[in-house]
Amino acid sequence: MSGLRGRWESVSLRWRVAVAFGLVTTTVAGLLALGTWQLASGYMLDQRERGATNQAVIDARLVADSLARGSADLPTLLVGLTGEPETAVLLRVGERWTTAGRQVDVDDVPAALLRTATDGVPARQRLLLGDQPVLAVALPVSRDGDLFVQVAPLAELDRTLRFLSAVLVAGTVLAGMLGTLLGWWTARRALQPLSELTGAAARMAEGDLTARLPVRREADLAPLAERFNATAEALEERVRVDARFAGDVSHELRSPLTTMINAAEVLRRRRDDLPDAARRAVDLLIADVQRFHRMVEDLLEISRGIQAPHHHDLEPVDLGVVVENVPAALVPDAVIEVDRPAPIVLADRRRLDQVLANLCENARHHGDGVVRLGVLRRDGDAVLEVDDAGAGVPPELRERVFERFTRGARSGRTGSDTGGTGLGLALVAQHVHGHGGRVWVEDRPGGGARFVVALREVPR
Repeated sequence: MSGLRGRWESVSLRWRVAVAFGLVTTTVAGLLALGTWQLASGYMLDQRERGATNQAVIDARLVADSLARGSADLPTLLVGLTGEPETAVLLRVGERWTTAGRQVDVDDVPAALLRTATDGVPARQRLLLGDQPVLAVALPVSRDGDLFVQVAPLAELDRTLRFLSAVLVAGTVLAGMLGTLLGWWTARRALQPLSELTGAAARMAEGDLTARLPVRREADLAPLAERFNATAEALEERVRVDARFAGDVSHELRSPLTTMINAAEVLRRRRDDLPDAARRAVDLLIADVQRFHRMVEDLLEISRGIQAPHHHDLEPVDLGVVVENVPAALVPDAVIEVDRPAPIVLADRRRLDQVLANLCENARHHGDGVVRLGVLRRDGDAVLEVDDAGAGVPPELRERVFERFTRGARSGRTGSDTGGTGLGLALVAQHVHGHGGRVWVEDRPGGGARFVVALREVPR
């Protein structure tokens, strides 16, 4: 029971509502059809039986009068009483049976029906003669036990009832289908604001801070759209303020940072003249100054790239060329695999180069280097793959690695500083989302991590 409930809950709400509408309309239509069938079939059958019985009573009186007069025209009378097609009459006088009309074997008439009529009680019964439904009416015509039996066809009534049942069944099925379609349309209409909200939230999560909900006239939905849009605008403004602050701070840090870099360079040139303890201090100072410099540059890049690239900055870019132009120092032993012809994407070439460079730097610092660069097509997108030789990224961290200031230990070299700033993959995610693409990390076949960038391919 719980498994069935779980499977039912796994179905989308839209289809659950549609199925519920379909079941309700099918049930209602089925009950109405059943009631209509009971009333119509009962009425039609009762009318047919009454008509056949009344006709049999009249015919039996004519036969009784003929027997009482001793008329010699009795066979002619019996033939005249079978005016309706497929009708048969049977007359028992003493032990002798006379039939007219449709050929009917006396043995096919139920014995109980004949016994009841012999006892002086009129009787009728529906039965099958061959494969045709008929109504047999048995009436006594004399005190000596003479019987008159009239067999009336019910084939036309049977065809009518079959047609009525087919119409009612088809109407029930059609009502169920229309109910399902109505439920699907109603659910789609009712859930459209939720779908729009989900889409807008997803676009904002991917970095599109301009995503908004259309303002609706419905009294129940208008407040939702207005509040979401107000929240989105406040978030966009907050991000702009933070980006501007980061940019201002980075600019202000450039002057003292330049002084520090120049001083560190002077110390590096005179390193051999210093004692051993001072040399170690100078090495640590130079490493931290370099890292500080990269962090400031990354912060400036993030503050500049908080918005999607302008359309005039986009141009057709051959991903094969991008991969082949990666500096050899970043991928000294990497295998480069490119589909031919290489896919083309519409992108800002500078940002795309930075995406690939940051992924290679990440692999060098945290994955023991790049082992493969791939450019291929997957599910209609142009895909860029960067494989490393590290231990991979645990599933629970595959979203967090693209957050700012998330740093990992160097695979296989724990305990040493990786030299990363914690902003490289955040920049990758920001640039990719700004191009309308997707980026994720998965396991590389054979071990290690595979960072995947998917962008929309454009025709050559």
